[in-house]
This record gives sequence, C-alpha cells and structure tokens, in this order.
Amino acid sequence: MATFISPLSSVDSQAQLGADVYIGPFCLVGPGVKLGDGCRLDSHVVLTGNTTIGNENRFWPNCVIGAEPQDKSYVDSSTSVVIGDHNQFREGVTVNRGAEKEDGVTRIGNWNLLMSNAHVAHNCHIFDHTILVNGVLLGGHVHVHDRAIISGNSVVHHFSTVGTLAFVSGGCRVPRDIPPYMLAAGSDNPELKTLNLIGMQRAGIPTRTIGVIRQAFKLLVREHQPLDEVRQHFLSEIPEGLPRELAVLLDFVERTNQGRMGRAREAARTAPLVVKKDAA
Repeated sequence: MATFISPLSSVDSQAQLGADVYIGPFCLVGPGVKLGDGCRLDSHVVLTGNTTIGNENRFWPNCVIGAEPQDKSYVDSSTSVVIGDHNQFREGVTVNRGAEKEDGVTRIGNWNLLMSNAHVAHNCHIFDHTILVNGVLLGGHVHVHDRAIISGNSVVHHFSTVGTLAFVSGGCRVPRDIPPYMLAAGSDNPELKTLNLIGMQRAGIPTRTIGVIRQAFKLLVREHQPLDEVRQHFLSEIPEGLPRELAVLLDFVERTNQGRMGRAREAARTAPLVVKKDAA
C-alpha cells in the first residue's frame, strides 16, 4: 500500500518515513523520528525524541514512544530509543528514551508484544520475541532476554534481568534477576517454582537438554549446591561439552552471584555517564 498520513495528524517535516507507512488521525510524529517501512500508527500515537523504529511495527491508540525519561537527573540531552522490526505496541504503551547513563539508549529488539499499558523505562533493553503482558512496569535499566514472558501487573526492579525463556507470573514484584528457563511466582520477591517447560518445548529445545536443565534446577534451586560444584558435576557428566542452554544458565547465575542484591547489573548504577549533554 502507499503511505497514508491523516490530515488530522501532525508529522514534522524533518521526520524520516519509510515506504508504505500508515499514520491515522490525531498522531504526533516529531522531528527526530525515523520510522521504517510498513509501520502503522492507528490513532492518538505520539512518537517523539530521537527515536529510530524499524520495519513493520504497529502502534495501537495512545502509545507514547520516546518521551523524556522519568529520571530527575536527566537534563535535556540527545539520548534515544532504538526499536527493531515486527513489534506490536498495544493501547497505552509507554517507552521512555534513555537517561544520561550507560549508553543513553532504550532498546527494543524484534517480534516483541507489549500489551496494553505496559511501561518500558529509560535504558531498558528488551531483546527478541518477548511478551510484556498488560500493566507490566519495567524500572530503568531492566534487561529482558529472548522469549521471556512477564505476566500482567508485574513490576521489575531497576537493573534486574529476566533471562531467556523465563516466565514471571502475574502480580509479582521482581527485585532480583530471574534465571533463564525458570518460572517465578509469588507476589513479593517471587520464588523459582519450576522450569518453563512449555516455553522450552515451544522453542524447540531438545528433550535431552531439557532433562539436563531440570537436573541443574534441582541442584541449584532445590538443593542449594554451590555453582562451582554444579558446573564441575556437569563437566564430568558431559565430557563432550555442555549444551549451550546449560552454559547460558550457569553463566547467568554466576554473573548474578557476582553482582549485588541479587542483580548482576547493579554495578551499572554507579558506572560513569557516557552521554554528553547537547551544547547550549
């Protein structure tokens, strides 16, 4: 289809639009926006700031993407939002641009579904094929790895990481990292209950590898064995080399253990700023 821009919308002349873009009524697209091919803005969508958006993304009504971070230390500077391809932003989703910390960027990858009223704060990094269910709130600097699912009305603490194929149940307060492949539940500081078996199966992880991950869960979570002993156990049991998924899990747990307050990335809180303020 050809590009369509409703006469009831405001698109800045400096905004860069790809081919076959649809912009419905009462939308606002600012001068720093780059919008890829095939994107659709239904209505009442705001794209602002230094926001780069890939191809085939859809924004339902009342999304606000690229607004200033809700961080009192922020002073109007050229931080940004970078979004990949084939994402869906349902009604009322908000994504703030980066604060003047880390690399100053809020990142969203490809094929993600952000359901109604989800919030992605400054400097977050959402990887690929994730689902943030209705009302999920991510504090600043949160990382959500591939194929993770965070259920409705859950709140993830600043600098926490939700690992690959992890599943967080609804209504959780998540103050620490959630390891890959695990299912966490409980309203306050959720416990690791079991493995996300359905997610692993849907992702095509071999049955034998799932069995190994199940054994690792038992040793680490149920029996509280030291990580070094668990790693050595598997190195002796699997001389041909650890499955990639097991290596991902053990390395994730190691980084978390080396961090603070159950968060591997907590050290980034005091990292030097890397984004310079715009010249006056």
